[in-house]
Amino acid sequence: MKAFTQAIITIDGYVWGTPLIVAILGVGLLLTVRLGFLQFRRLGKALKYMTHNEVGGEGEVSSFAALTTALAATVGTGNIVGVATAIVAGGPGALFWMEIAALFGMATKYAEGLLAVKYRVMDDNGHAIGGPFYYIENGLGKKWIPLAKAFALFAAIAAAFGPGTITQVNSITQAINNVFDPKASNIAFSIGENQYTWTTAICAVVITTLVALILIGGIQRIASVASFLVPSMMVIYVVTVTAMIIYNINAVPAAFVTIFKSAFGIKAVGGGALGAMMAAMQKGVARGIFSNESGLGSAPIAAAAAQTREPARQGLVSMTGTFLDTIVICTMTGLSIVLTGSYNVGLDGADVTIRAFGKALPWSQQFGAVVLMTCLTIFAFTTILGWNYYGERSMEYLTGGSQKSVMIYRYVYILAVFFAPFLTLEFIWTAADIFNALMAIPNLIALIALNGVVVSTTRDYFKRLDAGLIDEGPAFKKKKKA
Repeated sequence: MKAFTQAIITIDGYVWGTPLIVAILGVGLLLTVRLGFLQFRRLGKALKYMTHNEVGGEGEVSSFAALTTALAATVGTGNIVGVATAIVAGGPGALFWMEIAALFGMATKYAEGLLAVKYRVMDDNGHAIGGPFYYIENGLGKKWIPLAKAFALFAAIAAAFGPGTITQVNSITQAINNVFDPKASNIAFSIGENQYTWTTAICAVVITTLVALILIGGIQRIASVASFLVPSMMVIYVVTVTAMIIYNINAVPAAFVTIFKSAFGIKAVGGGALGAMMAAMQKGVARGIFSNESGLGSAPIAAAAAQTREPARQGLVSMTGTFLDTIVICTMTGLSIVLTGSYNVGLDGADVTIRAFGKALPWSQQFGAVVLMTCLTIFAFTTILGWNYYGERSMEYLTGGSQKSVMIYRYVYILAVFFAPFLTLEFIWTAADIFNALMAIPNLIALIALNGVVVSTTRDYFKRLDAGLIDEGPAFKKKKKA
């Protein structure tokens, strides 16, 4: 197993090398410039659209429900465990590059949401289906179908065996073990050299059962659960971490200095500076993409189900996901880790953030672990639900709409959830990185090829909006009258 894990790490080093990092940041920069820095100029309107659904739009769920479904898949272990692993592996500077990637990624996410709605299709049952496979096929033409199929295949695999299941469930069980059996004294069974506690075994059964019950209800049930759980837990998490930062406000300036120096390898000597900077950049961008999924192509699958007539409007709503996920939540998590020095004490994964939660406020380490466990469990659980939707839609495209294949995939997905707690942490995160990269490549190609469509659709929307030809909804009308 060690040799296999090492091989996976080697592959990850090639996949997440300089070319892909440059491609992801480059596409975000290209779209940012071509859209006139839209993510900064129109963020206020995007946040308003996020909470005010469009009336009468075609689709399966409201824009807010589509956003929370996408957020359910993005706000998960990446925000808590992913940030920690990035800082441990790449230094505090990884947080800086995570934010840079997110700022450009907002433009990328906007383009993905716009194209998802513009090129979506309605099936015979009235379901709105879309995403990279459809904007590749319908936007670029039939000769690009192999690229669309490649994306769908990578997405289906990633959902069932990568960031959708394995990382989420493993992180949940690790956090719960830290609360209920921190010394791993209650061993249920062993597999080779690895021992597993009763807590892990029970978690596997309970999580699998709950996931199975919700997935049977499809997108409507997933969206309804996500619409309630995701906003609630985001508020609780943000309030808690804000309190942590305020309590340690004197340490915040030094933390920012540490992050900036590490981002550019300033503490390293000679040629080591470039190596340190590249390590921070690689881990920051990789974990940032894992967290907010900008450029990955997963979120537009959920965006395509939104009830809207305007692709650009849904694009604005979609880009708020990256803002909330990374600019807000990941920044707060990373800052709490750096200002408590929890990244350089020999810990890894959720243990890093758990230590930060225990040290940052005047409560016991155990109570801090309980608070983080609750947030992590809810975040990761909803991520499992959101990624199942991505995987099923990808499988549906691959098989030409075969519902039998989708049902088989759902059972495989549920089995993956069950076995996830029994895999090693290093293998899990490395494999997730590789699957993310494989998804990103076809999607980035499509975004580059269709950037002209994104720009023209955006200009047309705001031209009609400024001319008063678009009905933004009752909430906006009331404000204008006032």
